[in-house]
Amino acid sequence: MNTFKLIEVLDQTTEKEWLDFPARLYCNEASYVRPFDNDVKKLFNKESNKLLRKGGEAIRWLLKDDEQKTVGRIAAFIDPNTARNNDQPTGGCGFFDCINNQQAANQLFDAAKEWLQHRGMEAMDGSINFGDRDNFWGVLVDGYTQAVYNMPYNFPYYSQLFENYGFQNYFNQYTYRRMISNEGLSETILEKAARIRANPDYHFETIQWKKKEKFADDFMVIYNKAWGVIPGVKLITKAHAMALLKQLEQILDKRLAHFGYYKGEPIAFFIMMQDLNQIIGDFNGKLTILNKIRLMYRLKIQKKCDRIIGRIFGIVPEHQGKGIDGALILHFRDIALQKNFPYKELQMNWIGDFNAPMMKVVENIDARIYKTHVTYRILFDPTKPFVRAKRQQKDLK
Repeated sequence: MNTFKLIEVLDQTTEKEWLDFPARLYCNEASYVRPFDNDVKKLFNKESNKLLRKGGEAIRWLLKDDEQKTVGRIAAFIDPNTARNNDQPTGGCGFFDCINNQQAANQLFDAAKEWLQHRGMEAMDGSINFGDRDNFWGVLVDGYTQAVYNMPYNFPYYSQLFENYGFQNYFNQYTYRRMISNEGLSETILEKAARIRANPDYHFETIQWKKKEKFADDFMVIYNKAWGVIPGVKLITKAHAMALLKQLEQILDKRLAHFGYYKGEPIAFFIMMQDLNQIIGDFNGKLTILNKIRLMYRLKIQKKCDRIIGRIFGIVPEHQGKGIDGALILHFRDIALQKNFPYKELQMNWIGDFNAPMMKVVENIDARIYKTHVTYRILFDPTKPFVRAKRQQKDLK
């Protein structure tokens, strides 16, 4: 039996090793793209992650062998907004990376479990993010192509490490894919979209950066109505929405952010972004001044991104089932089919198998499941019944 030692991340040296380890582990994997270190570090910093200022807790560990070589890493955390929104208090573990060794994985999982139990948690989800669901979330189990920006890539053996420990599938999150073309839209979606587009009470537009305040308001209203009803999804503030748009402004092609309105009131959005993983593979996780220049040159001048990611799609409940989804998609299609549109492929990321209406939307535009990530859950009391995430059934069509 091997001897492994847990080391808590407490200083710059251990943090650097915690960040560097995955790049060494995946050094021969062409599909792995190292995320920006700062995107990960900020999740564990009180100044940048408000969860840590509002009662949340987090911890990170390295695992080393008897030769002092790192063989694994993990983080554990408690999100104060969601920990008690389950049948049992539930914490999380994430940023799990490990050699193919069950003993090593078990030691990492044990550390996270015991830390969470000590704080009153009765279950653990993994591998998840200490923050928003659309980043660093899930264990890849199918579709080992290049990861999209800030989504996990891992070896196929990871699922066995989780399941052998006792984790069970809480839900699947799908990445759908389709090529950008005029083909494949269902007759139903075309008919309903045509009726909406013919109604003067509805109109659709792309984002205008000079009106960030307005679009931040619109985004907040739509998001909170459309997504705030889903368990585990937090409402956002105007400040949060504004910060998001400011962050996107420098890189987001405005042709990829679409909003829908009814009598001037915001009712829907479809927001995509360029997949930066196509152009940052050689940055080694560092967004230095030179790499910022390289990024903008590759993005704006060379136009090396030809893949876009569907980041978020939402329709307020009172306008669901009317064909708004199709009208939004047709608004995007009209722009996408113009000659100077540089993107060829669309991947729609993070669609949970509990979200049947959204799955129907993307299937109606002839998108197909391309990747599958699993969110695992383990109940610390094995005698309690395990229940998968509840499915939403309301039909958006």
